[in-house]
Parts: sequence; C-alpha cells; structure tokens
Amino acid sequence: MLGLALVAAIVGYLGWPYAVTIVSIEDDGAQAGTFDPAAYVDGVWERLESTIRDESVDLASILGAMRPNETGFAQKDELTTVAEEFGLMTAGEAHVYMVRATGTVTAVAADTSLGTLELSVEGYEGPVVVEVYIGPRIPSDESSIRDAVGFISFGDFREQTEYGKVASEINRRVSEALSSLDPAQLDGARIRLFGAMTIRTFNLVEIDVRQVSVVPLWIEIE
Repeated sequence: MLGLALVAAIVGYLGWPYAVTIVSIEDDGAQAGTFDPAAYVDGVWERLESTIRDESVDLASILGAMRPNETGFAQKDELTTVAEEFGLMTAGEAHVYMVRATGTVTAVAADTSLGTLELSVEGYEGPVVVEVYIGPRIPSDESSIRDAVGFISFGDFREQTEYGKVASEINRRVSEALSSLDPAQLDGARIRLFGAMTIRTFNLVEIDVRQVSVVPLWIEIE
C-alpha cells in the first residue's frame, strides 16, 4: 500500500498464520528515533566540563614541546610525539588537546562574527601565536572540544551527520557562554582559560604551526 510500511513477522513454520502489523511511515520514523543533538549534549555536558577542567594540559608545555623551523613549520613525526604525550590523535590524523592557560591579551579582533583574541601565554616565549575564539560564532568546521575529551566517538552515532551535529551543538553553547564577554575589556587583560585545540596533519609531512587556535570552554578575566 502506497504510503505505508508493511512489517510482517513469521510466528511459526511455513504454513502457519502470519502476524502482520501495519505501521505508517511517520510512526515508523518515530520508532527509529530522530537524533536530538541538544539532548545528547545535555547528557554529556557535565562530564565534558569536568574532563576538560581536570585533565587539561598547560598550553605552555604543549607549545614548548613543538619544534617549528625558522619558517614556522614542524615535522609531522615530531608533532605526533607531542600529541602522544599531551593529547589524542583522531582517525583523521588530527592532533587534539585539552588545554589550560593563563596569559595577557595582546590583540582583539571583534569586528567580525568570528571574533578572536591573541594571547601571550605565561611560561611560553616561542614563536607560535595563540589565537582564541571569542565569538559570537565559532567556525563551522571546529570540533576541538568534541574530539579532545576522548569519550565522544564517531562509532557511537549512526552517521557522520549526527556526529557533526554534536560538534555544532557544543560550539553553540560555547558561543552562548562567550556572549557575556565584553571585547573592550579584553585588550591588555590577564585571563585564564580552559578549552581545546586541534592541529590537522592529514596527508601532510610538514605542518604550519605559526598559529594555533583554541576553542575556550571557559574564560575568566583576572
């Protein structure tokens, strides 16, 4: 019948009667369940926050372990060693880190929706520039927080779309929290933060680490 999904269950040997249930396509879809990223993130948010706060690594230590050359590029095998010590590596060869840092804001760019600040990280005097997203929007391809905590795995979801929606929902909540920041108060301020960052290495031998970008879960102006 057009517009209906027919489910037939054989309840005995061939020749026995069939038990037949007619289910509408709409009801069938409801039974399968529509993925709700907000509900999923609700369920993991407390664990996500505590994981980053309790298990994050000093950003200065991570940056100090990198050895970029004079042009700001580092060898993949050397960065892999850093990731093995301080972070995680995804199936897509991204190096992801949960980070914490204290430092002074040296520049603020708040004239676009992808607002950022530059941070001079205490304990690090090397060449890598640290950029921190301050919103009101986080880049659509950002998944650092989702990936860095280590307990949200692609295999937990039915498809890539669901996995992507989780990252988007996390970023939406981060953006919402960051909306209380006043960019005018940030320039020159000393701040503390917890967050995550990604260094992408897929199909690369040398990786550009002149700048790293941190997605903050939490920022405090001191």
